[in-house]
Amino acid sequence: MIFNSIKEKFSPSYRKKYWPGLIKAYKRYLPVNSKTPIITLKEGNTPLIYSNQLSNLIGNNTNVYLKYDGLNPTGSFKDRGMTMAISKAKEEGCEAVICASTGNTSAAAAAYASRGGLRSFVLIPDGFVAQGKLAQALMYGAEVISIKGNFDEALKIVRELSNSYPITLVNSVNPYRIQGQKTAAFEIIDDLQVAPDWLCIPMGNAGNITAYWLGFKEYSKRKKSWKLPKMMGFQASGSAPLVNNIIVKEPETIATAIRIGNPVNREKAKIVKKESNGDFQSVTDEEIINAYKLLASEGVFCEPASAASVAGLIKNKNRIKKDSKIVCVLTGNGLKDPDCAIKNNDALFSKNIEPSLTNISKIMGY
Repeated sequence: MIFNSIKEKFSPSYRKKYWPGLIKAYKRYLPVNSKTPIITLKEGNTPLIYSNQLSNLIGNNTNVYLKYDGLNPTGSFKDRGMTMAISKAKEEGCEAVICASTGNTSAAAAAYASRGGLRSFVLIPDGFVAQGKLAQALMYGAEVISIKGNFDEALKIVRELSNSYPITLVNSVNPYRIQGQKTAAFEIIDDLQVAPDWLCIPMGNAGNITAYWLGFKEYSKRKKSWKLPKMMGFQASGSAPLVNNIIVKEPETIATAIRIGNPVNREKAKIVKKESNGDFQSVTDEEIINAYKLLASEGVFCEPASAASVAGLIKNKNRIKKDSKIVCVLTGNGLKDPDCAIKNNDALFSKNIEPSLTNISKIMGY
């Protein structure tokens, strides 16, 4: 009976039924202790969705899955890192946190800081943050400062501020962020019972690809998987510093979440690429939007940056071996950027119609 109880507690079915938040679920793999106050919104445990369309499109008996982290509490993967970063900040007696953000980090930082009773400051690039994300940060109580510059300039300022004043930086340079985000790799292996052959992931500041690789390696060392994935990172062609090994001074892309010209985790990402025998590639905004629409046609609504992983997979369909398992990481929810959806859809939207049965049925084709 005792053995069965323990076995059930660590099974995927238990994870789905009794989910306590990722710190409690994976605390034996995380740098927490009995004195760590756990600040949680029950993040993690996001679905791994099988994609019929992508599996058929790639062919060769390939199975493609979507790790939909847009179903975290604030709608992005950032919640995984933020529960750890804020919990540790609280443990260390911190009273305020700060971040630079293209949107998702600000939403997560503000939410978890509010949950933990901390003050939060957010620097954003003026005009380059999707409205859904800005609305979240404001409603969660962040003190938002919009600067006439890009994300990289904002990050430089917040790093200097955190070094000069008693305030904790919660961007992905914070090591606890990476620790929290690695749990997504644990969940994938828990669901598939093995690591995928390829992990396709969008790259902005490159913290997430670093975190996933760390998670896959740690689980592999624990004999949870007999193999490691090839890590395939994708950037927008107008914002591809890792692909081209440069600093992009004025990055441009419709995928605002990855509109970053000088990734702070550049060197770590290079190590991931080398160790996993992976690759970094760019995809155009057109390819991103096509993938964005394809996902929506299958009932999965993600933000544009997330679709970069799928655009990259499609671009590499001829490289994939028979019987492969592929996971595409969808980092954020489509509701983060409603303007993009409204401007980039193929739906029939009839307006200003007189409210009569005849008019409506005619439009419907009856």
